[in-house]
Amino acid sequence: MDMNITMSLTEIKKYDIIKKVMGKELNGSEAAEMLGLTVRHVRRLKRKVDHDGIKGLIHGNRGKPSNRRIPDNEKSKIADLIREHYSDFGPLLATEKLAERHKINRDKSTVRSIMIKEGIWTPEAKKKETHREWRQRKACKGEMIQYDGSYDHWFEDRGGEVCLLASIDDADSNVRARFDEHEGVEPTFNFWRGYIEHYGKPNSIYVDKFSTYSMNHKLAKENPDTLTQFERAMKELNIGIIHAHSPQAKGRVEKLFKTLQDRLIKELRLNGISTIKEANEFLEKVFLPKFNAKFMVEPRSKADLHKKLNEQEKNKLDQVFSRQYRRVVGNDFTVSHKKNCYQLGKIQPTTIYKQDIVIVEEQIGQAIRFRLRGKYLNYKLLPEKPKKINSSKNNLQWVIPRSTAHIPPANHPWRQISNIEYLKKLTKVSK
Repeated sequence: MDMNITMSLTEIKKYDIIKKVMGKELNGSEAAEMLGLTVRHVRRLKRKVDHDGIKGLIHGNRGKPSNRRIPDNEKSKIADLIREHYSDFGPLLATEKLAERHKINRDKSTVRSIMIKEGIWTPEAKKKETHREWRQRKACKGEMIQYDGSYDHWFEDRGGEVCLLASIDDADSNVRARFDEHEGVEPTFNFWRGYIEHYGKPNSIYVDKFSTYSMNHKLAKENPDTLTQFERAMKELNIGIIHAHSPQAKGRVEKLFKTLQDRLIKELRLNGISTIKEANEFLEKVFLPKFNAKFMVEPRSKADLHKKLNEQEKNKLDQVFSRQYRRVVGNDFTVSHKKNCYQLGKIQPTTIYKQDIVIVEEQIGQAIRFRLRGKYLNYKLLPEKPKKINSSKNNLQWVIPRSTAHIPPANHPWRQISNIEYLKKLTKVSK
């Protein structure tokens, strides 16, 4: 009876060499050197081929079920647990949760094969990517921090869309993150103040061209001195800003968000978290310590380029992380800002002149302050100016209505005769 025998390329090569040994074309030592085996093992293979033919080189357990296979009842249990609790999890995260919450320790490939066989998870087809050059990580911690924000339904149907602000160290992948309502100036200031107070000042921050981080107006780009509030604050702290020209350029933080959208959303669901306050507490105390322990890498250099704040810098953080505007002192020593008028006091820590430029600071969670030549000025808020009566443009009583010219009807005598005849008629009447 004809029988097909499936063999690997290694087994075919082994068979050819053993046949040459049996035909006296090679000796045992030469065959052993070619196959990377001992001479004794070559003799053993020669006896098998002599007795069983080519089948003698095929492993005896081929086609038989493995002794290390998972029992069918355990496979069913794993599949049931995944369907019940982790139906939208990937194989890696499902494997971790089976070990963490159900004490089932199986490797990722085993869980992956069960999920595929049971139709719980389907591998995604790989997309054709454009060619991009690999960039080596920075050598030192704090040398460059990638930072961005990601809007998503992080609480799924338990809350609306919120923003996750996150940074990742380019050297060792250390992650810091917090939730906020949006990616504006105040949330960004709160994030980086917390970062700097915890780690120190990084050498540079890698961001995109979102309006919080970059002046995108054409006229503003032509003036290098025009800075966003974020750029101005980082300049005062001597922290460099690098703007990425594409999302792929800051791929490490983009990949981080993809991972967090898979893992963090599910962790928040499992822990029943649905508010920003609860989520930030969970991030700081539970999620990020485990996440960093799992995914951080060893930097190429032991040097840490973070610079700790000195006492003078610590005392200026409220000033640095504030919205700042330039305003002109009026002839009556008043300053106008956002439809309000402020009177500067007579007694001041520094001399004030008319037309001086003062810095208005809108400090986070505090009242505004006026600064001139490094000194904070005394001021008071003036009452609101009285509104004009009937100030509507369409109801101005003092405006004289425009008169409209009278248009004679079609049967008017002027329309019946030409201009020359009309002049002749007027001449006769005058005589």
